[in-house]
Amino acid sequence: MHESGRTFLDDLLATASPSGFETPSQRVWTDHVRAFADDVSVDAYGNAVAVHEGDPDAPAIALTGHADEIGFIVRDVLDDGFLRIARIGGADRTVSKGQHVTIHGDEPVQGVIGQTAIHLRDPSEDEYEEVANQFVDIGATDADEAREYVEVGDPVTFSTDCEELVGGRIAARGIDNRTGAWAAAEGLRRAAAAEVDATVYAVSTVQEEVGLQGARMVGVDLDDVDAFVAVDVTHATDSPDVDTERRGPVELGAGPVITRGSTNHPALVALARDAADAAAIDVQLQAAGTRTGTDADAFYTSRGGVPSLNVSIPNRYMHTPVEVVDLNDVAAVADLLAAIADGATEAAPFAVDV
Repeated sequence: MHESGRTFLDDLLATASPSGFETPSQRVWTDHVRAFADDVSVDAYGNAVAVHEGDPDAPAIALTGHADEIGFIVRDVLDDGFLRIARIGGADRTVSKGQHVTIHGDEPVQGVIGQTAIHLRDPSEDEYEEVANQFVDIGATDADEAREYVEVGDPVTFSTDCEELVGGRIAARGIDNRTGAWAAAEGLRRAAAAEVDATVYAVSTVQEEVGLQGARMVGVDLDDVDAFVAVDVTHATDSPDVDTERRGPVELGAGPVITRGSTNHPALVALARDAADAAAIDVQLQAAGTRTGTDADAFYTSRGGVPSLNVSIPNRYMHTPVEVVDLNDVAAVADLLAAIADGATEAAPFAVDV
């Protein structure tokens, strides 16, 4: 990964972006893409769109990733100064207690999600409490002091930083799906540099984690797009905690994942596989018998049906503060997106032969 691209990724990962509160991250994204896009726009809810204007007679293809991450939200300030929280998206109750968190109010406030010391609890009664029963301690002594710093409705995220692992791998919170938004932007940059014939959009959507809401907006608004490629993370199944009889196989470091079935249009699957072969990009295949669980599920039913494809980045420990990806996979997805954009004109129109 080139230096400016890595800086861009680090900036995205360092910027909290829980669903419904994506503005700071979208600023980072739009500032980056303005250097190579012909136009950049943002809608009322913060979906960000950058475009490379191609040949008017060539197809238009959108490369997308979602900006938001899971998190929590302050739902109550208790009399003794502690905070009750609720989920934003699919936050995992089994990994939250005992973690450092940041409450994003007018100014960031540090806190911890309380965990009773092992000395003070009966291990035979240990269980994972629901998020609604967990609490944040910011050090306040009563509600009045707590309300000087936070208020109901402030978003909360884990305070973990991006850490380097061995072998070109990183661990961070929010890899799902800042890496996908990164790849969409970098795919556009590569396509623009290659002056591909197709018109290429890069899109960073909002509120994927709470129901693909931004994609539903964009799918209608970008009414000239002939195909959507939604980039997200998928479960890597090469760690000891995963039952490979039920999922996979998907490995870190083995390349982008192209999904087949359900949402994924067969013409786009063929385009992606041909583009990968032509560019000598190793890819993996994944089956989706019912749905992909990504923005592609919203794009493909918009406007009466728009050909869509889910391309994924292998990710270990999804929806935890320590998600792990291989940077070679992340960069390869951007290369694949540019190759798809380059091959789009020859592959169009995207249709099934009935």
